[in-house]
Amino acid sequence: MGASMSTGGSQRAHPVPEMNVTPLVDVVLVLLIIFMVIAPQMEHGQRVELPGVFQPDPKSKSKLDPITVTMAAGGLIFIEKEPVADVAALKDKLAVIHGAEPDRRVVIKGDAMLGYGKMRETFALCQDVGFSGVSLMVSQRGSGKDKPEADEEPGEG
Repeated sequence: MGASMSTGGSQRAHPVPEMNVTPLVDVVLVLLIIFMVIAPQMEHGQRVELPGVFQPDPKSKSKLDPITVTMAAGGLIFIEKEPVADVAALKDKLAVIHGAEPDRRVVIKGDAMLGYGKMRETFALCQDVGFSGVSLMVSQRGSGKDKPEADEEPGEG
């Protein structure tokens, strides 16, 4: 493993260096773990907490990829993963997309903590631009039960 020394003679043998790869393996494994954790978060864009729905419509699939408008709790707006300055810029970008592909649908992905008025403004804006199919992305709650969860009040929606 180490250096070999000869016992006879007056000459001393020089030690032979060996490469220690353990630190290299440690660094590579740490980098691998970091990239495994970070990469999925980079794919999804802005993180939002979606509101839930109890009875999803299974027939609501479309042939064309929808345009995703993301509204974060802090008031940030994104088209796909690209940030938009304000509602006027959102309307301009949606008008350009609608002019190029009028059959595409819009999916609004809004944070559950965002007020209903803000979401309704975005729905109206998408309809004013001319999109006929505007949907709200939600997460599914429960297994098709009709009663709301315990922390919700009836009539909210």
